[in-house]
Amino acid sequence: MIPNPTGVPVHTPETEPPQRILFVEDDRKLCTFLCRYFTEQGYLVEAAHDGTAMRRALSGRAFDLVVLDVGLPGREDGYALARELKKERDIGILFLSARQEALDRIVGLEIGADDFLVKPFEPRELLARIRAILRRLPGAAIRPQGETRRIGFDGWLLDLDARVLRDAQGGMQDLTTQEFNLLSVLAQRPGRVLSRDQLLDLTVSRNWSPYDRSVDVMIGKIRRKIGDSGPEPRRIRTIRGAGYMFSPEP
Repeated sequence: MIPNPTGVPVHTPETEPPQRILFVEDDRKLCTFLCRYFTEQGYLVEAAHDGTAMRRALSGRAFDLVVLDVGLPGREDGYALARELKKERDIGILFLSARQEALDRIVGLEIGADDFLVKPFEPRELLARIRAILRRLPGAAIRPQGETRRIGFDGWLLDLDARVLRDAQGGMQDLTTQEFNLLSVLAQRPGRVLSRDQLLDLTVSRNWSPYDRSVDVMIGKIRRKIGDSGPEPRRIRTIRGAGYMFSPEP
């Protein structure tokens, strides 16, 4: 495990107090560069090269975000480690991968990752994506006085602060991080049509391509979980040729 190279956090307005990032990447040269770069940007940074080192780092301190390489050596790849993380804690996850196929991105997002970045990448783009994820995490933003943080519909209660969806009996519905992000974005904009491009930008901060169907896949999963599936969904409506809309009145 590589410690913070300087040992001295640099405070910035966006990271007060400094947020902690764990890079899980077997490329030691890349790890050294990322640790140095993100320390200079004001973050507390550590790196691990496999699942064992990742668990050791997480057992000793709390992290806000884990950046996972998909193609880790051995039996535990990034996908397996992400599934483990999501079972144990509510933490931001960003995948790094040399794989460029849309299916790999879809799998990563379905597991619950917040974003997926293909190698090689510009450090500034990775920084922008990490900042966007950290802003969306619980407690990352100051809530304006009087802002509604719970949304009720069809017997469900979407708690934006606790990041949970509860049924009429108070039980929690199992949503991945990306499913929760997508549902909350739609529910907070009732009656507004959002394109796939807008939804991807608001949830994972990346551009949409005509071959990227991850939003459609997640919409289908959310509909089934809230009982809104069928030939004519009432709550999350498909607006042909435009995108999706959360209907305030089913």
